[in-house]
Amino acid sequence: MGEIPEGLLSDLQGGQHGRQKDSEKTVHFPDGNATLARLLVSHLIPDATNARSQDDMGLADFNYTKLDQKGQPVRIRLSTLALNVSHDGPVDQAETVSVICAPAGDASPKQLSKVKGRQVVLACWNMIIPYMVPSLPKDQKDALGYAVKGPIAYVNVAIKNWQAFKQLGVSEILCPGMFFEEVQLAEPVSLGKLKTPTDPSAPIVVRLIKTFGVPGLSKRDQHRAGRAILLGLTFEQFEQEVRQQLQRILGSGGFNADTDIAAITVNRWPHGYAYTYNSLYDPLDWVFTETSERPCVKARKPFGRIAIANSDSGASPHTDAAFEQAHRAVTELLARQTFPFLSATPGASTL
Repeated sequence: MGEIPEGLLSDLQGGQHGRQKDSEKTVHFPDGNATLARLLVSHLIPDATNARSQDDMGLADFNYTKLDQKGQPVRIRLSTLALNVSHDGPVDQAETVSVICAPAGDASPKQLSKVKGRQVVLACWNMIIPYMVPSLPKDQKDALGYAVKGPIAYVNVAIKNWQAFKQLGVSEILCPGMFFEEVQLAEPVSLGKLKTPTDPSAPIVVRLIKTFGVPGLSKRDQHRAGRAILLGLTFEQFEQEVRQQLQRILGSGGFNADTDIAAITVNRWPHGYAYTYNSLYDPLDWVFTETSERPCVKARKPFGRIAIANSDSGASPHTDAAFEQAHRAVTELLARQTFPFLSATPGASTL
């Protein structure tokens, strides 16, 4: 086997690239990544909660009235949409950026407000940025629009006991050809006062995962077509599939869908996971290297006082990508502030 080309698979974000880890140990929070958000808020706005460590976060109380107060160095405004972002003057001369906002659900002119800042990070779904910042160069708008997010449904089913899983000796079941591809017990995690269930006769949550694709189309077009399928499904259809599939795979272990299911929650993500490059549809160097030709690199170029983050910017739906892209975006703005001559050309990268 020949020598691996320099840069191949190095520093690519997200586990889907097969990046080697120093340790097999991973951190999984019982509440998903909500713990990370809560830890950030507790650090940025300490008055919002008494909780400080990751062990505290699962059951922590937060005072939402403390999140958006005048005089604080950090203010978090909930239920608010940013509609338009623009420089206050020519891109290469403006000293501030204006953000037009509206309460979620009401974008009437009288409800609009304007927030000014010296610099702005857009850490949102990259595809909507061209609509928020219409002054962006066309090639950057095209690159931002390349990342078509993948649709997915996570269905959580509360069952009264998990004796059937114990009887069958399984905790995760892959189901090719069935409606849900995966059926899995909640990952056993104890953190602080949140304790993993250990008694099979006690209630537990089962997660079922459904992705959406249409064979024969490109990956991006499959995401678009799959989104339409997801949005066209009713809750009743999901419930029927849940009951049928769980009965089929767990019935021999004593499971009864009519009596053992306590509740069903369907979480639809029509714009779910960030687009990842695929060797069937995208150039190989996009998939395996950090080439600057990848759309995500062109899309995340700083534009004057506006930097762009989000996991879309790393072409990976994983948490490490979101953090690394946030760090990169802030670093670019700090570099611009400290060394303004590095970003004299609108749209040029500062690093």
